[in-house]
Amino acid sequence: MNINIKVYLHSKGTKFLQSGSFPVPNSDYKKDPDWAAAITAYDGFNKLKVAMQLVRISA
Repeated sequence: MNINIKVYLHSKGTKFLQSGSFPVPNSDYKKDPDWAAAITAYDGFNKLKVAMQLVRISA
């Protein structure tokens, strides 16, 4: 299973889109689907947050 995340950022008239697909480990998903999905989504948001900061710095 994958968690797909899209983040839209509108700043000073400029629009940014950052997206990613993050795999949920099957063994974790079978034990507790909600918890495994939540942890994967949290990690994915953090990765996208870092990527957005890099875009902002280089722009």
